[in-house]
Amino acid sequence: MSKIKKSGFNLLEMTVVLLILGLLMGGLLLPLQAQTDYNKRQQTHRALAEIKEALIGYAILNGRFPCPSTITDPADAGFGLEAASCSPSSATHDGFLPWKSLGVSETDVWGLVQRDTAGSMLGYWRYRVDQKFSVGFNLNTTFPNTVLKVNDSKGIRLTTDAEAPVAIVYSTGKNLHADGENADYEASAGVYQSDVQSTGFDDMLIWISRPLLMNRMVSAGKLP
Repeated sequence: MSKIKKSGFNLLEMTVVLLILGLLMGGLLLPLQAQTDYNKRQQTHRALAEIKEALIGYAILNGRFPCPSTITDPADAGFGLEAASCSPSSATHDGFLPWKSLGVSETDVWGLVQRDTAGSMLGYWRYRVDQKFSVGFNLNTTFPNTVLKVNDSKGIRLTTDAEAPVAIVYSTGKNLHADGENADYEASAGVYQSDVQSTGFDDMLIWISRPLLMNRMVSAGKLP
């Protein structure tokens, strides 16, 4: 009587198969993570573009930019709203975007919604406005002696003193912390950073220039 040959994997063969599957899965996960990160950055780019339009729209309606939001208690009625005032000598020029006042998203795609005062406002949009543009302005409004600046990682200026940013908004990115120049608050001549993503920098920043603002105000019939 002939013996029936059994088919199947032995232990060694199974180990090899699992090793190959592990390598394949590992190779697939890295591109998948990279694609996920890319998609989230694209979503953030779109959100920042919407915020830029909302800020310009607010300026058209009110003749000024909103003050930053400074309240971090979500139970407070003023949470997400602009501060009542942002005087030139006040540090409230550097704070969080008043997302409720503008009708935009509360946080970026990595953000953690603030549930109580124990939170750290992680992922909430950071915002700063030039002191002269937080009140009524016109075509003749000039910058103060100290102006906002935007640099890249090499310290190269991306803006000029003649046409400095009137408002700056940025996302702290995947690591949820302000990086580079954005990590330090300067009460007078604030220096901020906009750059390509790197190991130590993943913030995403936009700014509104005076020429753009004035163009949109004139087009809307609000100036001169």
